[in-house]
Amino acid sequence: MKKSLKGYFITGLLVVVPLYISLYILSLIVGFMDNVFTILPQSLRPDTYLPFHIPGLGILVTIASIFIVGVLTTNFFGKRLLYMGEKALSKVPVLRVVYNATKQFMETFFTDNQSFRKVVLIEFPRAGLFSIGFLTGKPTGELRKKTHDDSVSVFLPTTPNPTTGFYIMAREKDIIPLDMRVEDAFKVIMTGGVVAPNNDEFKAAVSKHKGVDLGDMSKGDKINV
Repeated sequence: MKKSLKGYFITGLLVVVPLYISLYILSLIVGFMDNVFTILPQSLRPDTYLPFHIPGLGILVTIASIFIVGVLTTNFFGKRLLYMGEKALSKVPVLRVVYNATKQFMETFFTDNQSFRKVVLIEFPRAGLFSIGFLTGKPTGELRKKTHDDSVSVFLPTTPNPTTGFYIMAREKDIIPLDMRVEDAFKVIMTGGVVAPNNDEFKAAVSKHKGVDLGDMSKGDKINV
């Protein structure tokens, strides 16, 4: 009975705590966006001219502003203006580091450039211990000349914060390709292995699409990057 009560309590924690944290963060974001007009002069705030406050107006304006910026920066003049702004920003010592790091992070996770091409296993930090990594391509230039011709670039994220990690160059024969999706790999890493997604449906779909049996891939198989 005591074990059952403890189990129920832990199960409840696993549901309530993530939900509470998610709602709390969401409320902070919504509150910040809803109060965006506070940075404007009193004469430019909508509440000055409206008979009552409209909840969520700041959120709508923020979303609309982001959309407009996205539209403007996709044309020639917008790209040119963005380039000039980033060039000026690159001359500010501290701000340029924060901006560039944030931009690279956003481009990695929110664009379709396939920066993380495949999930792999690699023996790290020593033989017998395996870490999940992501193929990012192949070394070029001097890195390629000073390493092996069959070397690949691998990013090894840390747990529970996958935005930091290690960049290593390893031989293809030392890489174990996985069928796991990039999104599922991030779930495993961020939860420290607590979440282990079932990829049977994914493997079947990819095998049918490509006409290959991903289950036959093993350590040392050729990897397309």
